[in-house]
Amino acid sequence: MYGASPFTLAGKTALVTGATQGLGFEIAKALAQAGARILLNGRDASRAEAAADKLRAEGDVQPLVFDVADEVAVASAFDALREGGLDFLVNNVGLRDRCALDEHSLDDVRTMLNVNLVAPFDLSRRAAALMGAGGRIINITSIAGPLSNKGDTPYTIAKGGLESLTRALAAELGERQITVNAIAPGFFATERNEELTSDPSIDTWLEQRTSLGRWARPEEIGGAAVFLASEAASYVTGHVLFVDGGYAAHF
Repeated sequence: MYGASPFTLAGKTALVTGATQGLGFEIAKALAQAGARILLNGRDASRAEAAADKLRAEGDVQPLVFDVADEVAVASAFDALREGGLDFLVNNVGLRDRCALDEHSLDDVRTMLNVNLVAPFDLSRRAAALMGAGGRIINITSIAGPLSNKGDTPYTIAKGGLESLTRALAAELGERQITVNAIAPGFFATERNEELTSDPSIDTWLEQRTSLGRWARPEEIGGAAVFLASEAASYVTGHVLFVDGGYAAHF
């Protein structure tokens, strides 16, 4: 098994949601570099095509445009995947809106739960129906799931639920030899966090609160995804892998 690289993903097809930028883009890039064919998902066709174009030097990357929260669009997209099949699903799409508890409308909360939890449930069961033995589902959760903070309650609820969904799916899909794991990112210097990365006080805070004392570079998420998708992780399921520079260890 280990004569050749256990991390090669050649001949496999991966769907990565929310992959037009940020961590989703970096995960798609890493999986492509490991040899997987990538279906790069986004809601906007022009952005999805532009992101796919950036990655085509890495391998076979095709845009797949649909809104993960639109059940009809999701059903249509998965119907189109039936002929080619699917090996990996990365549930990366996420929605976050930080504000005080009494400032959240119930519609806002429902939207966050729908995007961050209900959509991964729906996509996962549809993906599992297309996967054979050796299929992989990887959920992108957050350190906000187990480590709560004020002003982030709906997001924390959703990501905590996604961790529970990961374990529940691992239990349910194990008999089909499909593994289900999660990655819990810490503080990454992505486009979404530009306001924070430009604040020197946050740099100081991270130096004090993480073992590695710095922001994570976006590309540092990729190795965890490749590992969980690969044969090297064939007996790993129901696990949440923290990629947080030691933040949780300091909590």
